[in-house]
Amino acid sequence: LSSCTSAAEKEMGGAEQREKQYRAHRGFGDRRGGVISARTYFYADEAKCDQHMETFLRCIDASSGSSEDGFSAIKLTALGRPQFLLQFSEVLVKWRRFFHQMAAEQGQAGRAALEMKLEAEKLQEALANLGIATKAESQHWFTGENLGVSGTVDLLDWNSLIDSRTKLSKLLLVPNMQTGQLEPLLSRFTEEEDLQMKRMLQRMDVLAKRATEKGVRLMVDAEQSYFQPAISRLTLEMQRRFNRDRAIIFNTYQCYLKEAYDNVTVDVELSRREGWHFGTKLVRGAYMEQERERAAQIGYEDPINPTYEKTNEMYHRCLDYILEEIKHSRKANVMVASHNEDTVKFTLRRMMELGIHPSEKKVYFGQLLGMCDQITFPLGQAGFPVYKYVPYGPVNEVLPYLSRRAQENRGFVQRANRERDLLWREVKRRLLAGSLFGPN
Repeated sequence: LSSCTSAAEKEMGGAEQREKQYRAHRGFGDRRGGVISARTYFYADEAKCDQHMETFLRCIDASSGSSEDGFSAIKLTALGRPQFLLQFSEVLVKWRRFFHQMAAEQGQAGRAALEMKLEAEKLQEALANLGIATKAESQHWFTGENLGVSGTVDLLDWNSLIDSRTKLSKLLLVPNMQTGQLEPLLSRFTEEEDLQMKRMLQRMDVLAKRATEKGVRLMVDAEQSYFQPAISRLTLEMQRRFNRDRAIIFNTYQCYLKEAYDNVTVDVELSRREGWHFGTKLVRGAYMEQERERAAQIGYEDPINPTYEKTNEMYHRCLDYILEEIKHSRKANVMVASHNEDTVKFTLRRMMELGIHPSEKKVYFGQLLGMCDQITFPLGQAGFPVYKYVPYGPVNEVLPYLSRRAQENRGFVQRANRERDLLWREVKRRLLAGSLFGPN
């Protein structure tokens, strides 16, 4: 728990002024509670983070040695102190909320994130009225190459303003709507905290460089919603640097989150504007029960879609948007990480309609080792790039992961029965054809 709290908060308090969702809470200090399908890393010290980085480097090497076109997955909570992910997430969310509030004041409430465009002059007046920046100061902000040229500012312009106003390793500044001031989220970082944050970024950099050298794609796993804005933003920074010629870094979007579609569309648009290759893994999500319980107990809005059907809808909507982008530019790449047959069929149908051929290797499919082989093998035989997600390591560490996977889906037993029936049908077919061990 202490690794999620800053030294300044421990000394002087003030944690209660932070947003409930992005604060460390004792009742949820053990992030394994209510999670049956994902590994959880806890911060011990910097040496342990270096060990995790070495493990990830070996994983990249192993993937490179076994496949020409492999993937390797990493988790950012294994690479540094989670305190920074919490704080940076809160900063990003507050800035975005500030943008949405300004948009609502300009009569644009309810629009999709990318459709909100603030009139630059009105925005400058609002910033001046709030005392956040004088007109002269904010005019200086808008002198970038593209900012405000059209007379409007959208969410991407706004995000690039944040970059220039609040650097990662400096004080994390957020707009206070009451006082109208840019205020530090923390009173200060200690020198050690500053170093810890820099080391986390350096570890990410080492992994991205090794993946590039070895020709392995690096998938950054999604985690809890209170870490995710920061994880996505740091992954985006890596994509900007390493995805110039091809998609090396893949971000993960959890489609059970209410804001998944906004997140996908905003990031795709940024890749379009800046000309790099967009890479993503789409999942439904692994932390639902824990997220729901935490939101209910602590008292903030549940970030999860209300029903499984809504999550399915969100998954197909995000996937469709990315497939359209592949058709449009051929610079997007997506891994459909799903055991859902309907989702796989939906993807195949849309690929055919949009003229995306499997040989282009823009759409990949992923299933877990030992699950849904009746999906994996026909896809592979039909020429689609298909991957098995392989857990490896000491048996005592891997078995809990595998048992959680078996529990994670209530339909697993029915699926196992279906797989057994399909296998039995195939055995009978071969027996009748007299080719039990033959190639057919």
